[in-house]
Amino acid sequence: MEPWLLAFGLFALAMAASPGPNNVMMTASGANFGFRRSIPHMLGVAFGFPVMLIGVGLGVGSIFVLYPMVRTILQIIGGLYLLTLAWRIAQGGG
Repeated sequence: MEPWLLAFGLFALAMAASPGPNNVMMTASGANFGFRRSIPHMLGVAFGFPVMLIGVGLGVGSIFVLYPMVRTILQIIGGLYLLTLAWRIAQGGG
């Protein structure tokens, strides 16, 4: 067995079996909005995690090595998105 395949499999198992931020968000979503309105969130996690694993397995991360500007652009976009979320939370009512 290839060493990278073992590492990839262990990562996938650990991430799938451990309670993480997605589980906490889904619990909060279910408590706040109910099961039915939380189904899109559950589907997003159920489909998004395998897509992420496939991307990692195919070596999509090498794009960041070949084109460092892509990483920088994604960092800026992500930072702006987090600032937008923070602003919305700060402006939200009780």
